[in-house]
Amino acid sequence: MSEATGRAPTVAVSRRRALGAIGAGLAGAALGGGGAAARAASAPLGFHNAPAGGIGPAPMRLLNGAAPAGLEGALYRNGPGHFVRGGKTLGHWFDGDGLVRAFRIANGEASVAARFVDTPKRKRDESADAFVTGGFGTTGRPGAGLANPDDANAANTSLLAVGDRLWALWEAGGPYGLHPETLSTEGLEILRDDLAHMPFSAHPKVEPDGRIWNFGLDFGAARVIVWRLASNGAVEAAEVVDLPQAAYIHDWAMTRTKLILPLAPWIVGSRRPPFVANLDWRPEEGMKILVIDKDDLSKRRTYDAPAGFLFHTADAFEEADGTIRFDACLADAPTLDAEYGAKVMSGRPLARPEPVAAMFALRPDGRGAIEKTPFAGEFPRIDPRLAGSRRARLYAAAEGAKPPQGSYRFSAVMAVNWDKGEREIFDFGPDILVEEHIFVPKPDDAAGGWLVGAGLNLKAEASELYVFDAERIADGPVAAWRAPAPLPLGFHGVWRTG
Repeated sequence: MSEATGRAPTVAVSRRRALGAIGAGLAGAALGGGGAAARAASAPLGFHNAPAGGIGPAPMRLLNGAAPAGLEGALYRNGPGHFVRGGKTLGHWFDGDGLVRAFRIANGEASVAARFVDTPKRKRDESADAFVTGGFGTTGRPGAGLANPDDANAANTSLLAVGDRLWALWEAGGPYGLHPETLSTEGLEILRDDLAHMPFSAHPKVEPDGRIWNFGLDFGAARVIVWRLASNGAVEAAEVVDLPQAAYIHDWAMTRTKLILPLAPWIVGSRRPPFVANLDWRPEEGMKILVIDKDDLSKRRTYDAPAGFLFHTADAFEEADGTIRFDACLADAPTLDAEYGAKVMSGRPLARPEPVAAMFALRPDGRGAIEKTPFAGEFPRIDPRLAGSRRARLYAAAEGAKPPQGSYRFSAVMAVNWDKGEREIFDFGPDILVEEHIFVPKPDDAAGGWLVGAGLNLKAEASELYVFDAERIADGPVAAWRAPAPLPLGFHGVWRTG
């Protein structure tokens, strides 16, 4: 990494004017016309349409082990659940309607349920039996009647527990409220009337006291809205921050005092749909990392780094000398571009740069480094009790010794130990597609915990649920259950105890 430079905003924009510009820009991105970017394909398991009415609740069959004492709650997961309409396939994996899954563990038994988020986008496309609504990589049809970004909101990426509710999250619009027991849709969350339809990303960060931070990207412009919410979801502040470049950002990181936005040189050129077609990979421009003071968002510093691409970070922390560190899964180039986002749903193999676990260091004197491991993986997570603190371990879905056929290649679970430069791994083999695993703290153990996550068994043609002891990953699951049917592969989720 090269010398850091202090940067100040170059354009003075009033708060109301800037917020309005973000909303207008996102509506423009969602409203474009053009023919439907769809194709007929034979979808592999993991990319079949889920039943329109969802599934369950249904019991899961115990395969081995037993539910650990003290593990009671639900793993909620979100991801696309509808890929083909009218014989045509979506233009990109990211554009499928949000399907929320609930894997519940209670009294030593497990059950599964799934239900679509009831959005205007889903209703419109269902009525037409076609993909009329544009998205990340799908070009909608003219006359779709979209008035704002939330008319295109798929609510399909992640989930956030807010009080006694769940929020289903997208990138370019607001959250959708869900009932955590029935998974029924309770409607779009208007966080504040003057902030309706503003972007609220799929990767909010939560402080130990429950305060929520998030960003919303102004697609096509070099700025974001930074959100600060109370633990009950009430807006405490929303402020526009200028970026050093108009980069696409999916995830970010947070220490106890700083917000960190990694800006890979995947640059947004315009707002014409589909959105991914406007992203230009410019490695010669390098990566920029914007660090913002949480107490005063006008205090910012930009670090320059070598080109690389990341979808997901794990966490960030500050050392005693002021060095900021954050870990992520880093690739040499974008991993879910237009070509991959379309082909992954066909099951056809596609060469792509695999992300690997990497640690960034941003030093007070402007020097820094990126420590890359050879450990390929994605969907990094940490022990949430250590958020913002120094910790040794990162957990992720990983590439096994013999990856599955096709483009989805994660068939293992790993724990990377930064202090030792080593990893533990459990490889399920090429017949299991492994999804994100979440760390669940043990209730009576200050350090211990479990990893709880889902997978798709290609041979059995069924979704499965796994529980690992987080300190003994290589031993394999301490419990595993099988659902009565397969569910599509999902993206991100949250655990709720009880």
